Amino acid sequence: MAYVPAPGYQPTYNPTLPYNKPIPGGLSVGMSIYIQGVASEHMQRFSVNFKVGQNSAADIAFHFNPRFDGLDKVVFNSQQGGEWGKEEKKRSMPFSKGSPFELVFMVLAEHYKVVVNGNPFYEFGHRIPLQMVTHLQVEGDLELQSINFIGGRPAPNQTPMVIPAYPGPGGSCQLPPSNLPTMEGPPTFNPPVPFVGRLQGGLTARKTVIIKGYVPPTGKSFDINFKVGSTGDLALHINPRMNENAVVRNSYLNGSWGSEERKLSYNPFGCGLFFELSIRCGMDRFKVYANGQHLFDFSHRLSAFQRVDMLEIQGDVTLSYVQI
Repeated sequence: MAYVPAPGYQPTYNPTLPYNKPIPGGLSVGMSIYIQGVASEHMQRFSVNFKVGQNSAADIAFHFNPRFDGLDKVVFNSQQGGEWGKEEKKRSMPFSKGSPFELVFMVLAEHYKVVVNGNPFYEFGHRIPLQMVTHLQVEGDLELQSINFIGGRPAPNQTPMVIPAYPGPGGSCQLPPSNLPTMEGPPTFNPPVPFVGRLQGGLTARKTVIIKGYVPPTGKSFDINFKVGSTGDLALHINPRMNENAVVRNSYLNGSWGSEERKLSYNPFGCGLFFELSIRCGMDRFKVYANGQHLFDFSHRLSAFQRVDMLEIQGDVTLSYVQI
């Protein structure tokens, strides 16, 4: 079965430019918009616009516009009735030509909060009610890798999106709606590393964990551990090793490491790259997706996987979003 995102978690991969599409359910407080891409080697400017409608004459509630023009700066503005408002600017350029970036817009009650590569960059006060914003537009000198809308409301004419359970031993994906997996806890934005999170009530079947992060250019390796806090057992140890171009999976039970698993059809963890992991627990295995594609399965070696109550992430990685 094809990958389908969870409610409020709707990634679009490798969108074409110019991008100009509806925001699922419209803009609302608590929503975050993640844009991952690469700035062009010859970048002069690009823009992200939160628009009141799709057509070219639609009002723009928030215009975000980095400019490489000799006096590198980022311009912020709004447009109503074809007229630009008072321009705000910051003479600081958080983007580098030819380099990947992660740009996050957090929609708060009083303003948009802009975060670039995990660092707070600017706050732009609402000039047009955010409830009027319907479309997101991205254009200019960049290459888009993904756009994610996290949080907010599903569109009225859309059924809530869910992550399907993976096929069981018999190959069937058909489960009643009550058995569909969920993400329970609130997300954590830009948590420090090492990260330790508690799985309230332990690890349950159909539980999904989402991790978004960035591998620094000098990164060598990092670990993601599903751990039993009382014993130190690791039901699943995921260990991307950039210096070996490998993603090692293993378990650590009763004081001993098990056999390593390394086989992959592709490796999403490269130095200087962003990644997005969806780790789903089933009755007989973990199923792991990276950037929307199936990466690997890992059969349970700890039969009582419900005892797992901690998620640990450590090593050479920068985290932007974790939901457990």
